[in-house]
Amino acid sequence: MDDTILMETDRSDTPEPGAPERYRIPKWPFVLAAVFMVIGIAIAIAWPIKVAYYTLSPGPVYDTSDFVHVVGEDEVIDGEMFFLTVSLREANLFEYVAAQVNPKVAVAPRQNIRPPDVSPEDLRRENLARMEQSKTNAQFVALTELGYEPTYIGTGALVIETIPDSAAHGVLLADDVIIGIDGHEVAFRSDVIDDLAGREIGDRIALSVERAIEGSGEVEVVDVDIVLGVHVDDPSKPMVGVLLDNNEPIIEFPVEVDMDSQNIGGPSAGMMFTLEIMNQLTEEDLTGGLRMAGTGTISHDGAVGAIGGVTQKVHAAIDAGATVVFIPANNYDDAVAAAGDRIIVVRVETIDDALDYLGFE
Repeated sequence: MDDTILMETDRSDTPEPGAPERYRIPKWPFVLAAVFMVIGIAIAIAWPIKVAYYTLSPGPVYDTSDFVHVVGEDEVIDGEMFFLTVSLREANLFEYVAAQVNPKVAVAPRQNIRPPDVSPEDLRRENLARMEQSKTNAQFVALTELGYEPTYIGTGALVIETIPDSAAHGVLLADDVIIGIDGHEVAFRSDVIDDLAGREIGDRIALSVERAIEGSGEVEVVDVDIVLGVHVDDPSKPMVGVLLDNNEPIIEFPVEVDMDSQNIGGPSAGMMFTLEIMNQLTEEDLTGGLRMAGTGTISHDGAVGAIGGVTQKVHAAIDAGATVVFIPANNYDDAVAAAGDRIIVVRVETIDDALDYLGFE
């Protein structure tokens, strides 16, 4: 009896000959959707979590003539002149992993970009200050190269703030102005940096500092000694432990130049700004019809300094269709490695090297 019932039930599940088969909804789309949902939720949760690295990727490429205008001069050029930038952002886990397989993107430890106890706002302020110095230096060098006699007198290095636990913390104060190191004049922020390049960790330096006398509106000169500590970016180098800007310089330029850096920070456009100013003040076209790009700091003596992110900047120049890229001497080898045979890399130690390549006399 029981066996008969089982057999009849089995037969009821078997389609009769010629009858349509039942449609069964497959389960795999639901499983796949669930997997994607779990992955999506995991990404949404993990995406805001930052790792201790920054990513450096090719940034926008800017036409220098959009940023520089010599008043009273109309620029007519056949070629194009660009300055290069790097896009810098604090990485999350996914961006960090993606950077490992992208030759155009590099990663750098956070402390190499933004030292501990330095806020993003402080870093931004310092980079904007460095851009302002770069623009002023570019004007001075360009006008000097063309035979003008500009006045540009530095009045010291302004302390923005000190880094906690550094040698300067508690010794130097915000708004102090460093005017001397070991009896040598400090006219600009760069003078402090240049002096430290020849120092060792543990060296003692004597700083002459202008400091406001509280409540009087006057300043006094005080002497302070500092023992150089370990640099937060490079343990092999010394550090005072301050964020610096240029104190307000005394400037008199015989030519009016409007320069709008459009909230872009850093000093690396200096060389290209210099060339742009000169191009607008000369009858000949410095570009010679070239689509050219470049990067490099400029100091008031015409030296072109190294920059960061040179690999990314070379890729940006190539993507922009430039045929020539001007690169600081200290970055030249890395630039050549990134360029391959896709763009001509010109090694520049001083502004005269760039001008020689362009045939300027």
